[in-house]
Amino acid sequence: MSSWQPANDLMMREETLMKTLFIAMIGFSTLIFAATLVVAATNLDKATFAGGCFWCMEHPFDQIPGVVSVTSGYTGGEKKNPTYKEVSAGGTGHAESIQVIYDPTRVSYEKLLEVFWHNIDPTAKDRQFCDSGRQYRSAIFYHNDEQRRLALQSRELLEKNKTFKDPIVTEIVAATEFYPAENNHQHYYKKNPIRYKYYRTVCGRDQRLKELWGDIAGH
Repeated sequence: MSSWQPANDLMMREETLMKTLFIAMIGFSTLIFAATLVVAATNLDKATFAGGCFWCMEHPFDQIPGVVSVTSGYTGGEKKNPTYKEVSAGGTGHAESIQVIYDPTRVSYEKLLEVFWHNIDPTAKDRQFCDSGRQYRSAIFYHNDEQRRLALQSRELLEKNKTFKDPIVTEIVAATEFYPAENNHQHYYKKNPIRYKYYRTVCGRDQRLKELWGDIAGH
């Protein structure tokens, strides 16, 4: 009995040690997996644009390979957690906007800027198409110095290479807090395709884009 007890204790200690090591290995693997997800997530970037009615700005970006998501919302103003009714009425300082989450290894910020310009009227001050008011202004909300540089560069190239009757008035300003719009406004073009197309037609959006950009309008 006395000779068996130490051996039994040793086996129990070894078993406990093995269990501890196994749990530690699982925990470490979980941490590695979680860290991998975090690293993967940091590969994504975001861009924020305002181009009048946010319904009409979602669709062009949704179609771009490398774009992960497009969210309609409000930004550029002072009021916290604004509602659609408040923003559309004016006075909040916010603009109807979209926030684009994208993979910069698949699509460049320059490409996003190109799509943005071709879907707005850059000569319209505090309005877009049939929608009037500062809440419908066109703007590029940059998130870092590189985005600012590229946005300014793209506007300068337009001013140099594209002749418009009126000057370009699209704003390029630092991004502030972005507030997602109510769920019924997200991907409106998918949820209400008939109403969406009717709105675009009545608002004269496509006609004006064609006048401004020709065959590259909307692309």
